[in-house]
Amino acid sequence: MSTRCTPLIVAAILFLALMAPRAFAADKLRIGYSGATITNSMLWVTQEGRLFEKNGIDAEVLYLQTTLGQTAMIAGEIQMCVYSASLLTPARLQGADVVMLLSFLHKPIYRLVVRPEIRTVADLRGKRIGITRFGTVSDWTTRLLLSRLGLDAEKDVTLIQSGDVPVLVNGLSAGRTIDAAIMQPPYDKKLVAQGLRVLLNMQDMDIVLQQTGLNTTQKFIARNPDIVRRVIKSMIDGIYFMRNNPAAAKRAIGRHMQIKDERELEDSYQLLRSFIQPKPYPNLDGFKPIFEEAGKRLPAAKTANAKDFVDTRFIEELDKSGYIDGLYK
Repeated sequence: MSTRCTPLIVAAILFLALMAPRAFAADKLRIGYSGATITNSMLWVTQEGRLFEKNGIDAEVLYLQTTLGQTAMIAGEIQMCVYSASLLTPARLQGADVVMLLSFLHKPIYRLVVRPEIRTVADLRGKRIGITRFGTVSDWTTRLLLSRLGLDAEKDVTLIQSGDVPVLVNGLSAGRTIDAAIMQPPYDKKLVAQGLRVLLNMQDMDIVLQQTGLNTTQKFIARNPDIVRRVIKSMIDGIYFMRNNPAAAKRAIGRHMQIKDERELEDSYQLLRSFIQPKPYPNLDGFKPIFEEAGKRLPAAKTANAKDFVDTRFIEELDKSGYIDGLYK
């Protein structure tokens, strides 16, 4: 009997071997990010740890300058993107179905870097303040900071669009186009080494502001809930990986941010560890300042509910199941 069955067994094994690549092929996904900054780095670290692959995701990680990522995501050219709530909010208020799935940062870590002749907040009046693009996190956070300092972004200073972060850094360094700008580490240290000054550190200010997060569209979630679930799991795994594999994390950060100095790389890694939470829920209170600013141009912002701008069901599943806590036991 066993002899007669052998050809059937062999045929079955061959069939399964041929079908396996199709049956278990990873789901392809395109995920964008908006700049080479430490707040975007969890995407690179998760990719470095091959955690997307572990969860059946073939992720193509793409750099899309400033607001291009959200535009591409809404158009369906990419499926997810890492960017701030200050960019997501006006788009949703105007009808786009964008939502934040998880948060990487909900407190500003910017430093206000100024030319040497600027010694006080009062000295900022009449000066040119650099931002990347209007509508970006750079723009919104600069406006929020100026407001907290008692300055009007429309009347007391001139906001200058400089493009991507490296261009902004070069413009401030040269001093020909801008006099001040907010910078995330380690760019502030590079400028200080060139003789510029840090006028203030936003980390020292009591500001809750939903900044960088992983975003997608409700249409994509409705059509691909299991893919979204596995991406969120990959990012949760990535946070654990980052905390327990500093060499790999620093390798990813160094490559994408072009950091070669070991001290600078270590500082960047420690900064990342300081603000990334094991349970990266979006901060609903962090949307309030964004609604206030958006309300100046978009009336719908005045009655907006932050819960409509997030979708936390997938991180909640992992949290309630005990998966996240289990990683750290």
